[in-house]
Amino acid sequence: MASSCCRISPIIIIFVVSLLIASTRPVCSLSSESYDEFPANRTFQPGEELQKLKWIKSHLRKINKPPVKTIQSPDGDLIDCVLSHQQPAFDHPKLKGQKPMDPPERPKGHDPVGSEIESFQLWRISGESCPEGTIPIRRTTEKDVLRASSIRMFGRKRRRPAVRAVRRDSTSSGHEHAVGYVMGDQYYGAKASLNVWAPHVNNPNEFSLSQMWVISGSFGNDLNTIEAGWQVSPELYGDSYPRFFTYWTTDAYQATGCYNLLCSGFVQTNNKIAIGAAISPTSSYNGGQFDISLLVWKDPNHGNWWLEFGSGLLVGYWPSFLFSHLANHASMIQFGGEIVNTHPSGFHTTTQMGSGHFAGEGFGRASYFRNLQVVDWDNNLIPLTNLRVLADHPNCYDIQGGINSVWGNYFYYGGPGRNVRCP
Repeated sequence: MASSCCRISPIIIIFVVSLLIASTRPVCSLSSESYDEFPANRTFQPGEELQKLKWIKSHLRKINKPPVKTIQSPDGDLIDCVLSHQQPAFDHPKLKGQKPMDPPERPKGHDPVGSEIESFQLWRISGESCPEGTIPIRRTTEKDVLRASSIRMFGRKRRRPAVRAVRRDSTSSGHEHAVGYVMGDQYYGAKASLNVWAPHVNNPNEFSLSQMWVISGSFGNDLNTIEAGWQVSPELYGDSYPRFFTYWTTDAYQATGCYNLLCSGFVQTNNKIAIGAAISPTSSYNGGQFDISLLVWKDPNHGNWWLEFGSGLLVGYWPSFLFSHLANHASMIQFGGEIVNTHPSGFHTTTQMGSGHFAGEGFGRASYFRNLQVVDWDNNLIPLTNLRVLADHPNCYDIQGGINSVWGNYFYYGGPGRNVRCP
């Protein structure tokens, strides 16, 4: 009897501790803002857990707009067809009540070749599509948010030293690059074709991507970038499919910008492409090569930055008002690959860049960018004349540039990560 009467229920202990905590801090500490810095996988007290889930559900209601139709993708994604004027972009105070703008004038010299591929994403394979007047949006789930390193970081790149050509500090940040770039002039856009692979990513906190950067500002806290390409990111998407993505920031990845449509910013105008959806087919070693063409340029009339995919499919635009330096022009264009190495002080990651093979292996084995061009002040699409290439850690991932009459300016890049020369 004595031992049983001294046994205290765990529920009572939690209740008493909760009362003590409540008596020493203001009630407002459990507001949604208080969860911005919390790791998403942290163990919470019961009251905190409920508040965290409440915040997540509220955030999901914000970014998952009511669909007029939903399409089940073979990879498990749900693609919601949302009225174009109800997409997340129009939550922005400067866009409220507006509708997407009409297509702009394309750059002179832009000559799309070949027929358009409309089923390059898995969700289109069944033949289903979104009706006119809607845009396809990959539905974000509670699991997506909970995979993030912290709730505040959901949909964002981790802050890192700015992408720069003069000096890099990949050792401390874990971000490693193999890129081609031009800088020093005023740029109003860029175009490239890049082939798509499904590189191995070592763990859920790493990613591998291939993209184009349009950059302006100093390499400090005022860095502006517009980014588009493909990426494998288990943390963001929960799988290892290569996915078409966009990104932007106006303060060096600190507080502004996001991937895809996960915040108000990018305005989508296309009903055939779902940003963040899986790409299919992909390239194979010693087999078929599948590449995508991307064009980003500044509308000379309204100043917005537009994105085109393939042969004439306008995806949408980044409004000029989002940016400070990019409201005028870009000062650097960069193309290439990036990975995250989460243990830079130990053994190097085995996360692959591109195809996972070095540049020297060439066509059909190494990943490539080809037909690199920029847009000048007069809205002319012109070839590059001063492409430079740079690899942070060439024993892990390297790059080799070239030029010919078929591919224009091009380069091969990538690598396996850890190997005998990259321990």
